Amino acid sequence: MDASSLSLAAPAKLNVRLKITGRRPDGYHDLVSLMVPVDLCDRLVIRPGPNGMALHCEGRPVPGGRENLVHQAARAFFQATLIPAAVSITLIKKIPVAAGLGGGSSDAACVLGALNRLHGRPLTEARLQDLARELGADVPFFLKGRPCLARGIGDILEPAHGWPPFRYLIVTPPLAVSTAWAYDNVKLKKLTSNEYDYIVRHLRQDRIDVSAILENDLEAVTASRFPVIDTIKRCMMEAGANGALMTGSGPSVFGIFDSTTRALAAREVLIRKNVGEVFSASPWKPERA
Repeated sequence: MDASSLSLAAPAKLNVRLKITGRRPDGYHDLVSLMVPVDLCDRLVIRPGPNGMALHCEGRPVPGGRENLVHQAARAFFQATLIPAAVSITLIKKIPVAAGLGGGSSDAACVLGALNRLHGRPLTEARLQDLARELGADVPFFLKGRPCLARGIGDILEPAHGWPPFRYLIVTPPLAVSTAWAYDNVKLKKLTSNEYDYIVRHLRQDRIDVSAILENDLEAVTASRFPVIDTIKRCMMEAGANGALMTGSGPSVFGIFDSTTRALAAREVLIRKNVGEVFSASPWKPERA
């Protein structure tokens, strides 16, 4: 690969806590979430191309062209910088789609950062965050590349100091869940208050109590329609997880483990259960520029 091209990994994310704190006039929900990037990754290869933007997708089936967030991110970058668009992008899709893992948002953030690097960083970090926010609520998180505490619609971010380097097991059943559907159907008798302080207090403990952190207000919505969510959680705990939870709007479920050995042993158990695709994952470390 020549110096004017980039091949980059785009990680998945896990919501290890997701609490809804209110509903906004624009239809979005305010939330507080603890988000962690993991090394289940898509890969993007970004090269200078002829005039315009070309997107080629491999791996899992995803929309091409303007429907894809990758294309939208590239268009947003070129419009913001007034640089003539001339890029060819290959997306190698490995993260399950519509599964609560944020793959599309991660791909978009990866493209924004890559194009900014290739063109001499014409956009500041703050401007990149603005563009990311316009593309989707989760996109700003993926520009950070580290565990974060998210507020607002998920776009107000700060580092989540103190989150341990756990190992994870992810199971994705053969379902697709619409994020909009999940939020439209959430019914909370009482909105969460003081959630930010609750998470910060637990992150400051010498040893984090996983059972006190793992909670997702969207889980009841998705699990009521797809009972396999609860089945996977039960299997995960029986296999030795410290805790298990649905991520995002689902349907992916993850388990937290203290060690790689325990996670890999549980992986063999979950594969035999045949409840979905099984992935082992570690904390994601950003690739060096």
